[in-house]
Amino acid sequence: MKVVIQRVRQASVSVGGELKSSIGDGQLILLGIEAEDGQEDIDWLCRKILNLRIFNDEAGVMNRSVLEISGELLVISQFTLHASTKKGNRPSYIKAARPEIAIPIYETFVKTLSMGLGKPVGTGEFGADMKVELLNDGPVTIIMDSKNKE
Repeated sequence: MKVVIQRVRQASVSVGGELKSSIGDGQLILLGIEAEDGQEDIDWLCRKILNLRIFNDEAGVMNRSVLEISGELLVISQFTLHASTKKGNRPSYIKAARPEIAIPIYETFVKTLSMGLGKPVGTGEFGADMKVELLNDGPVTIIMDSKNKE
């Protein structure tokens, strides 16, 4: 499971020209799921995301988590995070989980984050053509892979 986390001042996602979700200060999370991903990957990433100290304290030092700032989260499914570009110029997505595997993992990931955050987490629409807008704060962008925990 791979995530790209962006610290944002605001972010939103629209599907078919209609606003699906929007957040203020918090994190936009792009989530890529592999077929081998499971509960251990979900638990590890959710714990890391909720406790990641990437928000400024009073001294302007990145020392606070999304929990400590009462921030918001927006999760967008992003199978292209598992693109392989080793051969040719057309990416291969063979490592990305098929929808029948990915959707339950995605839903469990969002539910786990929501429970840890103590409030609803914004989402896009799995498999849809989405338009994502964000105001990256910093910019701060972090990439994590549950297969590379060390």
